[in-house]
Amino acid sequence: MEHTPLIATIVGGLVLAFIFGMLANRLRMPPLVGYLIAGVIVGPYTPGFVADANLAHELAEIGVILLMFGVGLHFSLRDLLAVKSIAIPGAIVQIAIATLFGLTLALAIGWPLGEGLIFGLALSTASTVVLLTALQERRILETKRGQIAIGWLIVEDIAMVLTLVMVPALSSILGGSGADLNGHTLLTTMAITVGKVIAFVAVMLLVGRRIIPWLLARTAATGSRELFRLAVLAIALGFALGATYIFGVSFALGAFFAGMILSESELSHRAAEESLPLRDAFAVLFFVSVGMLFDPSILLREPWLIIATLFIIIIGKSLAAFAIVLAFRHPLGTALTISASLAQIGEFSFILASLGISLGLLSDTGRDLILSGAILSILLNPLLFVGLDRLKPWLLQREEKKQFKGESGTRLISYPYLHAHAVLIGYGRVGKLVGASLRQQDQPFIVLEDQPEVVQSLREQGMPALCGNAAAPGMLEAANLKSARWLLVAIPDALEAGHIIEHARKINPQIEIVARAHSDAQTAHLEKQGASYTIMGEREIAKGMANWVRAGVEW
Repeated sequence: MEHTPLIATIVGGLVLAFIFGMLANRLRMPPLVGYLIAGVIVGPYTPGFVADANLAHELAEIGVILLMFGVGLHFSLRDLLAVKSIAIPGAIVQIAIATLFGLTLALAIGWPLGEGLIFGLALSTASTVVLLTALQERRILETKRGQIAIGWLIVEDIAMVLTLVMVPALSSILGGSGADLNGHTLLTTMAITVGKVIAFVAVMLLVGRRIIPWLLARTAATGSRELFRLAVLAIALGFALGATYIFGVSFALGAFFAGMILSESELSHRAAEESLPLRDAFAVLFFVSVGMLFDPSILLREPWLIIATLFIIIIGKSLAAFAIVLAFRHPLGTALTISASLAQIGEFSFILASLGISLGLLSDTGRDLILSGAILSILLNPLLFVGLDRLKPWLLQREEKKQFKGESGTRLISYPYLHAHAVLIGYGRVGKLVGASLRQQDQPFIVLEDQPEVVQSLREQGMPALCGNAAAPGMLEAANLKSARWLLVAIPDALEAGHIIEHARKINPQIEIVARAHSDAQTAHLEKQGASYTIMGEREIAKGMANWVRAGVEW
């Protein structure tokens, strides 16, 4: 029995991605590196099994659609509008600077203007999948920094959609194939393109806002989990495809707006959970498809041009974004996060390179440099975030120093007046609920949180808060733990929580410590470290249900 190219591509890609992903994990490297290597192995430039590159690319598009749909589910229209003041001008200026860098390099090595322009544009836009994966892994997707990065990405996507429509219209002027256009025709084409994007956004906000939540609510009312999961996938993929065919916008943009509108529904969290497994699987195929495009021989043929291309992507573009964010008076940590997020290129770069080849605007060397720059920048991008993670303690301390200046210079903010209070570690979803309950009880408490924008918001509300990792030296002392009655550890990381609890016991042996756990093993670990009581969600739900039954029997 013959296997179809589709089955061979999916199975070969996923199996090799798993093998090399595990190997990368054992070597303490991101699994993403293993996925890319798997793609190189099944690609046409290495011996052995060769997967169908066209099929792999189309399968990868499904991953991009589901990923952007999931981001939209956690990103409301209010969030998008909140960052428009920096995302719109920032993305436009950064695209212009990166394009200028690429154009300058192209002209310096003797390429024509049209090829240099396509090359520069391809280096100016970041990969959706890589950026979102990095933000999700570090739990900063829903922070202010994450919102700015996503808003920036959306503006880049819109700019690239316009570019992909305009390049064919300008092809003859730039030296490629295509019909000659006069000024009137060119302006008409531009107006139609902009009009389609505006019409798409208007339809999604006016019509989609009513249809999407209604459709999902009716499906949920059937009580069928299968139908609900199918409805989520149909909405994500259907609206993405419809946006492309009807309005000419990208799959990713259509899926993002569908998710963003659905986020207003009470069922958004359930929708996110149902789409997660398929989203992760197809996101892996995206990285495999990228690896398949890479010709390793370019490393020997054009090493200096590759280094120059990487310099533009990782250094030039990042420095431009870094300077722009600081110019808008955002914190240093935000500027570093945005610049690290954008230090790679991806999907739109491949599409633009393919378009340039088909129009005769881009040479094979230019295409190979773009693909090499994408592969290598994606491989190097996790290392930038590792470096950023190592800078995090210094950045947090810097934020604290900016908040308070004493007579003898700068020092950590402290709250010595607090007494018989609670120290709350973490102000995420669980921490916020705990904080709200403490306020209702008029119980004094202080929050320790490592997200500067969250701490700033709490201080503006008049609530005591410290910015930093609670496990860092001096943080628990600054919260006056010796005089506290309770330590409430609301962070999900049991290993970090254990370090905090162990240190807290040394500072205040009598303090009551309540910690959060997700399994019996975590419960045992936290109690061994000194927790007075651990709360596991599943266990408390079971107790609550049993108590209701017991109350009903006694009644």
